[in-house]
Amino acid sequence: MAVRIPLVIVNGQIQQLQSGDTIADHGEIIQMTNNNAAAIPIGSVVYSDAVDGVDLAQADAEATSRVIGLVQEPTEIGIAGTGDIITGGVMVATTAEWDAVSDLTGGLDVDDLYYLDETTPGAFTATAPTSTSEYVVPVGVALSTTDMLLVNHASVLL
Repeated sequence: MAVRIPLVIVNGQIQQLQSGDTIADHGEIIQMTNNNAAAIPIGSVVYSDAVDGVDLAQADAEATSRVIGLVQEPTEIGIAGTGDIITGGVMVATTAEWDAVSDLTGGLDVDDLYYLDETTPGAFTATAPTSTSEYVVPVGVALSTTDMLLVNHASVLL
């Protein structure tokens, strides 16, 4: 069997993948405008509320439970600003950034499945909603304290 070294593009140049390097999966990224009345921090769960616009998602209503992804770049999207929304793949944030948009302390818990929060706009929680007329919306699974694999955001009305 032949030994092959993968080729990668680094700063526009084709190079061999170096020993110890990995190929990053940054997922699906779309650019959207913040239509919320406040800045939206990194890791916040958002839904599309208008053409090219996002707002904080929440599991208490059909319209706001239609999650499209999480804010990825910059560290927050300012009012009427534009930023990156990751819609699939792996989202990476610091433990402090994850804690700011969840009920967690110390980052994500490996292998936990996270759901859109029904009480705090833009937040996620390890506890799925259980009340009638709320929506269960899976957001992602923790791969580490800093990495979340986003999952299908289909919602189920309770």
